[in-house]
Amino acid sequence: MFNTRGWIALGLLSAFALPAMAQSFRVQCPTSTITHPGANNNSEPAYIGPTYTAPSTGYTVGKNGPVNGAIKCQQISGGDGYATMGDGTQTYLFSFGPLSGLANIASGQPGSLPPSAFNTRNDPTANLLQPGDPATTVAPVTGQFIPPLTGAQMSQLAGFYNGAVGLDYDVANTVNIFDISETGNTVTAVANSPLDLNLQPGATVVISGGADLPAGYKGNVTVTAANVPNAFFPPSFAFQYTVGTTGLAAVQASPTATASIPKAIDGHVDARQIMDVGVMNGNLPAPLMAIDEDDEFFLTLTNVGMIMRPDLFEQHTVHFHGYPNASAFYDGVPDASVAINIAASFTYYYLAPDAGTYFWHCHITPPEHLQMGMVGQLYVRPRQNRVTGALYAALQTQQRDLRTACRRPGDGAIPAVTTDPDILCSNPVPVVNTGAAGGGKTYAYNDGDGSTYYDVDYPVQMHGFDPNFHFVGMTFNPEGFADMKEKYFLLNGRSYPDTVNPDPLQTQSADGVYHFSQPLPTIIKIAPGQRALLRISNLNVSEYQTLASLGVPMQVVGYNAKLLRDQAGNNLYYTTNSITLGGGESLDVILDSCAVRSVLTDPSSSCTTPMPTGTYYLYTPNLDHLSNDAENFGGQMTEVRVAL
Repeated sequence: MFNTRGWIALGLLSAFALPAMAQSFRVQCPTSTITHPGANNNSEPAYIGPTYTAPSTGYTVGKNGPVNGAIKCQQISGGDGYATMGDGTQTYLFSFGPLSGLANIASGQPGSLPPSAFNTRNDPTANLLQPGDPATTVAPVTGQFIPPLTGAQMSQLAGFYNGAVGLDYDVANTVNIFDISETGNTVTAVANSPLDLNLQPGATVVISGGADLPAGYKGNVTVTAANVPNAFFPPSFAFQYTVGTTGLAAVQASPTATASIPKAIDGHVDARQIMDVGVMNGNLPAPLMAIDEDDEFFLTLTNVGMIMRPDLFEQHTVHFHGYPNASAFYDGVPDASVAINIAASFTYYYLAPDAGTYFWHCHITPPEHLQMGMVGQLYVRPRQNRVTGALYAALQTQQRDLRTACRRPGDGAIPAVTTDPDILCSNPVPVVNTGAAGGGKTYAYNDGDGSTYYDVDYPVQMHGFDPNFHFVGMTFNPEGFADMKEKYFLLNGRSYPDTVNPDPLQTQSADGVYHFSQPLPTIIKIAPGQRALLRISNLNVSEYQTLASLGVPMQVVGYNAKLLRDQAGNNLYYTTNSITLGGGESLDVILDSCAVRSVLTDPSSSCTTPMPTGTYYLYTPNLDHLSNDAENFGGQMTEVRVAL
């Protein structure tokens, strides 16, 4: 049956699926790139200056500074899954699931990994991943019951395989030889398919074969010519090399002769492992992602298909909502990008320019796929975390980079020719130099004054869904978009009291296998005097959502991934006890468990009067959102625990 629901499969847009379809299951996580040419890109270097600096005149930008950031990689599956609500209702999902960083995801952390971790291969002979892993291995099934994870089981996650699922050793690129002959000492080999071997003169090729291939042809040979005209196929099928033996017999249609060269592409995977782990492993919300400014992020989406809806041939994409992506090709909107077919992978590339909290989702029939669960959070950490000296001077130095420069007149940070104001400026230099210094500290933004300092951070993803919409989606019925009405209201995919369960929540799928389908709790833990950054996103498609804090003031420092500061450098932070977001919006909110600080301009200074220890509540004052469908409990509520 042809899928008429996926409108991007029709007409002109169908062409955009072809490059992804040709890739099959592969991943990409390079250890070095042009931007990060060094051998060690597994950790963030200290920030000492911009990579791209403006010259004294004009706008020509050259890569003439230190290498900043590192490389991060992640792999996710697009398919289906289940989640269990606080009242026990199981809900069918269209969903993204983790195919790398399984232990990280199950323990509530982002699945974004450096190359050293991502590229670690799993030995299938010693540790064969099972359907449902890591839930299957960490908490084995006992009859029909899996108890909540114990501390010992949680500790197993630390040693569980965390690289890309199915990553295998790279294989040589091999073609069958149709005809091989010799003229003098020059051998011409003609393959029976185009030489997709990236062959160039000087490349080494391994010629091998059975008894029908004379020994003089065999071995490691050096290509002397590529794209050679021949009597059988186009020139792209043939190449030449030189041997020391003459008079070798021509061989045509050999059943064994092959030519191969070392890998021209890495990221070879075992499709069986991908399918074993990727089918029905959807997360709600989708796997968490986190990168640092100046990182290069390689995100591979593998479409494993939808086992509960085999009639659908759903394509999927990844769209980073509100993210300043320079290339439309990697933006996930199929009109200008590609859509990934079943049994294919596609690797998106992002260069992280601006700190803040974003979210990402599938952009194929977005109202449907978002409602069904294909949505999650991404956040970008600022360069300021890597500054060891004065924050004000470091932010001035950042203004020399035309990619991030604010060009505020009079700040003295950049040449005079570029001092025209930029109304799209992300991080203006603050009016007052507070003297704050970095070094082992964390901030929400490049503030230059230390005002967005925090000790711990938590993603808080507000979400909801209409159970009827999910039910008819699973039972092959038409979905009622106009009648969509959300009745379950969630924080990080859970309703209270599941929001304060520290363990990953497991759900049994239709095949009887348990998966960590809701790995993120929403417990906010703060030591007295500490500051907690809440990265709050509203992932809803039809509802505004409100969160209120009882007893702990909420200081809002960022909105939609932008620091709240005017172009003159004045902080526009505000303190409130509730925030309201529409679908697709985000806020960066700091909860301060200190009542009085000795130095107000430096929140990292010692706290003179901490708040009383105890449990405070973060919840929605929309009382109809404090429920699980007809049950009058649950909904969007969690606990803020101030404790030593």
